Amino acid sequence: MRVLIVEDERRLADALCQIMREQKYGVDAVYDGRDGLDYAMSGQYDVVVLDVMLPERSGFEVVRALRAQNNAVPVLLLTARDEISDKVTGLDCGADDYMTKPFSPEELLARVRALSRRQGEVQHEELRYADLCLNLSTRTLSRGEKSVSLGYKEFEVLHILLSNPRAITPKEELITRVWGADSDAEDNNVEAYISFLRKKFFYLGSQTAISAVRKVGYRLEAGV
Repeated sequence: MRVLIVEDERRLADALCQIMREQKYGVDAVYDGRDGLDYAMSGQYDVVVLDVMLPERSGFEVVRALRAQNNAVPVLLLTARDEISDKVTGLDCGADDYMTKPFSPEELLARVRALSRRQGEVQHEELRYADLCLNLSTRTLSRGEKSVSLGYKEFEVLHILLSNPRAITPKEELITRVWGADSDAEDNNVEAYISFLRKKFFYLGSQTAISAVRKVGYRLEAGV
């Protein structure tokens, strides 16, 4: 499962990310409503945990914009205000659930799991490109009858590339989304995992290539 955290309180955002990582969920965090909307629109996430009071755009505005674009990603709103009118506004905007701060990690995780299950029927279990198939549940990559398991970061990197295979994905984006915005990861960390993935493509006999675009990033290219 991949979860997006949109929370402007950095300590709380970090704590929420840690809670998700302990469950082996993929997680990204952004700190204002504008970035929250951009990330949520990417189609990468199973659940969005969204604070109401945000810079740039409020959580209510983000949900309205998502639903206006027919984006049905499940949204769990967080707020420090326990007023019925706020809850009604949030749910009427298109949010799927609502939690008031403070809350327990156990309740948060239970609600995230429930939203993910609710979304389950429309979630894609596989990503395909050319001769490759990535199973999102088992984290296995296959070509025909042959398959190979991926490590956590291998899976995260390939998931990003496969989600938009014709686009060039910058190294900086991979670092932010896989290692985290505050990590010490550098270009050579990305290059190492690209190398690991290329070896697994070779093992599978795939004709698909991960091409490097000089000083920019990577994209997938189907073999002839």
